Amino acid sequence: MAGQFKRHPFLLTTEDVAKALDTHLERGLSSAQVARLQEQYPPNELDVGGAIPWYKIFLKQLFNAMILILFLAMALSFAIRDWVEGGVLLAVIVLNVSIGFYQEYGAEKKMDALRALSAPSAMVLRDGRTQVIPNAEVIPGDIVILKMGDTVPADVRLFEAMNLAADEQSLTGESVPVEKIVEHLEDEELGIGDRINIGYGTTTVRKGRGRGVVISTGMQTEVGKIAASTAKKHRKAGRSMNYKKYGKRQPIVGLTKRTYDFIGKFLGLTEGTPLQVKLSKLAYILFGCALLLAVIVFAVNKFNIPHEVIIYAISTGIAIIPESLVAVLTITMVVAVTVMRKANVVVRDLSALEALGGVTNICSDKTGTLTQGAMIVRKVWIPSKTIYTVKDSKHPSNPIEGIVTSSNAEDQSQEPEKRDFDQERSAAVLKFDVPSEKLSPSKPKKEDEKEATMNPELEAFLLSAALCNLATVRHELEPQEGHPKWQVTGEPTEIALQVFAHRFQKGKRAMEADGWKQIAEFPFDSGIKRMSVIYNGPNMDHSMVLTKGAVERVLELCSSVGVGGEPMTKEYKERVLKQMDTFASQGQRVLAIASRPWEGKYEEKAAKSHEHDETVRGRVESGLTLLGLAGIYDPPRKETTPAIAECSSAGIKVHMLTGDHPATAEAIAKEVGIIPKNLSILGRDVANAVVQKATDFDKLSDAEIDALPELPLVLARCAPDTKTRMIEALRRRSAYMAMTGDGVNDAPSLSRADVGIAMGSGSDVAKSAAKIVLTDDKFNSIVAAIREGRRMFDNIQKFILHLLTSNIGEVILLICGLGIQDESGFSVFPISPLEILWINMVTSSFPAFGLGREQASREVMRKPPHDRKRGVFTNQILIDMTVYGLLMGTLSLMTFVIIIYGVNDGQLGRDCNTLFSEVCEPVFRARATVFAELTWLILISAWEFKDIRRSMFRLNPDDNSKFPLFKDIYENKFLFWAVVLGAISVFPVVYIPTLNTSVFKHMGISWEWGFVVATTLLFVAGMELWKLTKRHFRLLEDAAVVRGAFSQGGEEHGRKFHRTISFGSLKSWRSIGKSHTVDTQASTRERKEISPV
Repeated sequence: MAGQFKRHPFLLTTEDVAKALDTHLERGLSSAQVARLQEQYPPNELDVGGAIPWYKIFLKQLFNAMILILFLAMALSFAIRDWVEGGVLLAVIVLNVSIGFYQEYGAEKKMDALRALSAPSAMVLRDGRTQVIPNAEVIPGDIVILKMGDTVPADVRLFEAMNLAADEQSLTGESVPVEKIVEHLEDEELGIGDRINIGYGTTTVRKGRGRGVVISTGMQTEVGKIAASTAKKHRKAGRSMNYKKYGKRQPIVGLTKRTYDFIGKFLGLTEGTPLQVKLSKLAYILFGCALLLAVIVFAVNKFNIPHEVIIYAISTGIAIIPESLVAVLTITMVVAVTVMRKANVVVRDLSALEALGGVTNICSDKTGTLTQGAMIVRKVWIPSKTIYTVKDSKHPSNPIEGIVTSSNAEDQSQEPEKRDFDQERSAAVLKFDVPSEKLSPSKPKKEDEKEATMNPELEAFLLSAALCNLATVRHELEPQEGHPKWQVTGEPTEIALQVFAHRFQKGKRAMEADGWKQIAEFPFDSGIKRMSVIYNGPNMDHSMVLTKGAVERVLELCSSVGVGGEPMTKEYKERVLKQMDTFASQGQRVLAIASRPWEGKYEEKAAKSHEHDETVRGRVESGLTLLGLAGIYDPPRKETTPAIAECSSAGIKVHMLTGDHPATAEAIAKEVGIIPKNLSILGRDVANAVVQKATDFDKLSDAEIDALPELPLVLARCAPDTKTRMIEALRRRSAYMAMTGDGVNDAPSLSRADVGIAMGSGSDVAKSAAKIVLTDDKFNSIVAAIREGRRMFDNIQKFILHLLTSNIGEVILLICGLGIQDESGFSVFPISPLEILWINMVTSSFPAFGLGREQASREVMRKPPHDRKRGVFTNQILIDMTVYGLLMGTLSLMTFVIIIYGVNDGQLGRDCNTLFSEVCEPVFRARATVFAELTWLILISAWEFKDIRRSMFRLNPDDNSKFPLFKDIYENKFLFWAVVLGAISVFPVVYIPTLNTSVFKHMGISWEWGFVVATTLLFVAGMELWKLTKRHFRLLEDAAVVRGAFSQGGEEHGRKFHRTISFGSLKSWRSIGKSHTVDTQASTRERKEISPV
């Protein structure tokens, strides 16, 4: 416990606690105190392991299939006293393990750093200012600000609690959220579950808000003490060996399963991402093939196994293993994660990185993701038949910019002219998405609009809007460089209302300065979609209940309308709903503002239970008086529409799941291109299905949902349970979905989705449940992440094809070479074991790394999502691997045969697998030729694999150059120099004396270079011919993206953007998230300007 407490802090007053910790409840710690205390206390972290220890990474590198076969080869080499080869193999093992360990250890450190970015954060008060810091930086004495959805960063003594309740089930086992108080307690014997003025670290705020002073951090917290005393690991089900409890067979069954788990984990077959597990299985399959090839070699030699035969078996075993595969995969994934981080996408789980390429549907929030989240009150309706309109304001946080006009509500609530869809359906332009502004031209501006002035009706509306509000608006007289004069904090919706109140000098601070004092709060609840507060006013003998929320949810609680208290009739409700629809159809989010006087002074009492709290809230939120409606406009981000168009061209369908009114959701969905402006082009049944209210969707059974011609593209008034049902509905249609969320209640849907994506501005609970966190909350970041996932997937296919093609070529060469036997009857290998190692480890590894760094192809977002069941091993990859491997092996074998039998009359010498002599000169020259040829073929194939279908000589179809080869291959500089330097490295290996004859078992060549060049040209011609055949006959090509009558993103928006979205293009959009709201007319003009003629 931090500080010198005479008694436990739950027994002390908050003033005594603050005094003991030398902190100030209103200003927090000073910078000097923070620096001193950070040296005094360790980081606020639980010491529960987490990171993979270095020795486990080392052992994983030491005992994988690739290294095991090298160990076997080394042991056999030393056994037959081939010291040179054994020594080289030992050096290769050390080098491979060292490089692999360095790469994976570095990758693990990077992943730890990235995971820390999405770890829970805390809002603290320091130097009188609020700051958001990582939980690890919280220290005793910090003043922590808590709100719904936050993870409590450490143990805190609460001194402010507004309906604050915390979920402490993980700590105390209490399933019901615990209501918190601020008063000190008297009973010293209370257990931790009854210390209700303490907020415990790692617990979650389920409702309300509050503030507290940190009393202990890290392992000194209550959960830290439990973690220190319970280091026991939990076993999987069925692993117990207790025969008394589970029967006599259980020890055998349990031991077998434990052994399987240990071996599977050790070999990488049961833990890791799906792709890593799949490649581990491939490695061990190849290990089995290596053993089988060794048996074949022994069988051909009739199991007469002198050391020459053993060496040949070693060669074939080494040839089939792609030694650098795991290292290349690790580096490729780390590069992808790092690139994503720079573009504001934090990957918390590597499996999500692989899954992104297979996403078929994106379920996205609207506010702040598809839209800017920079809200502004555009219109306000007052029951006195007055509409207030904010004009000429382009900075949402600036209350002094623009003007507010008023006009008669009757002039603006005209019902829009109904469209005759049957008439449109019969028109010649049936398939065109007609913009609604062309079908319904805007009416001329009314002349009777005048500047707004204060009146009792507007004042009552502003009072509720300002006080039933947690946002703050502050004017900085001397703003810091790069910061605006008007600083705002809080939720965008509440900021918009607060700014509107400030336009009339009726902001929250001004009201509270006049004597208004808050005494109770009923926080916003996504289930009932409203919030209420209770205030005592100056010179009033009663309290006031102030409420805001969704129109339908507030309207049902109202019994009167306006300051005059006109009764709420059925006709008036219809009139209010009609006005709401008018605002909503303009893309505005509509909130209702209401109030009521409380009988006498409201006396706040601590809630006894959750049920009691609901009962009290029910009494408070009844008999309300409707004061007006606020139409809040949140303009779509400029980059949203082209991003949605990008999804459409990639076979990905976008769904919008929002809590807004259906008309608001539909208007925004049309504006960004999720649905067509003219729904009639979809057909009546589909048009009825694509936009639905969550309540209607929830009423449907699973069978009825499955029978829908199309799942909803827009779900309005969406509740958390609706998101979960949407996930299950998509899954039943074999879809693979990404789901966004930010609230506490989104956690179930984020964890159940195939790819859960949390917003960086969201709750800690949502971030913990998600696999990916967007630090900028933008929709186009999701699309760019999918593009990066597809790029990584394509590149993994390319380097796997490159590595395994060379292995197939080497195996064909060696297996066919078994028939080439010298006068002793032993097979003479066309390529030596160390030549193979050099090719696999040095020659082909670096080009494989280069292929992993390839840029995304121009078609990457113009093809459908990849098949998740097949993964990287598609039919095209398997067939290409076989074709190119056969071609490579055949050409290499032909070269060896021609030099030995065509030029040197079949002179194979004696013991040429181990020693150099004059009689072995033809074999050594032929072997050097094959080595040089195979090296060059593998290197050239890396350039060919930049695109597995297009010709290497014209990789970019949009390039009009006559011969763009050099420009295209130099685009990836790492790959270019890997190939060039690899090709040059052949010469010293072939010509350095002693090294060539004693180590690599070959010698210098002269005229044989003609064979090397000729076969290289033949190989390129063969690869180009196969690619041409695939293109001409449309063999093995990707399936086309299926398009219906409407492509999301819209012709008028998406088709102008010919380039696909990349992480680089996000830089040009970086300022858009910070841009301010523009008025509707300006937005319309802009859209017309970018529309094609």
